[in-house]
Amino acid sequence: MAGRPAGSPQEELSLVRAGGQAPAFALSNQHAEIVRRDDLLGAPALLVFFPLVLTPVCEGELEALVARQPAWDAWGARVVGLSVDHRYSLRDAADRLGVGFDLLSDFWPHGDVARAFGCFDHERGHATRQSFVLDAAGRVARVISSSREQPRDAEDYEAALRALTE
Repeated sequence: MAGRPAGSPQEELSLVRAGGQAPAFALSNQHAEIVRRDDLLGAPALLVFFPLVLTPVCEGELEALVARQPAWDAWGARVVGLSVDHRYSLRDAADRLGVGFDLLSDFWPHGDVARAFGCFDHERGHATRQSFVLDAAGRVARVISSSREQPRDAEDYEAALRALTE
């Protein structure tokens, strides 16, 4: 990445900014179905990158998203979680936590979609904790992020989606 000293594999700053188009992708979900960025067009979408599904902070964030599913549905928004975990791990987490939305596996090529969005931690080998709120045309309306140890606030998602739908 330009501007970063050679040999300094730090977390990437988001390459995708508000107003920009979300990069195209095609990934397998927890049910082995392919989900593409273009499948999300026509309604608001929330792309939630998380480091690893089987960690307490990530599971807590997934539980918060599940609890707010009625709000996402009311706004016609599609929620998608993305992680470098294998789809079998994502399926296990989805079943245990009652996740009714797609969890996409960015397993192989390892982290390619996180890299395209500019939210891949090269030192740890997984996505950083960033989310992208997309409008119906696939443009990024808002980027929401937090540190690796800190969950994102679901209220921020609601505010961003509300602004797109009201």
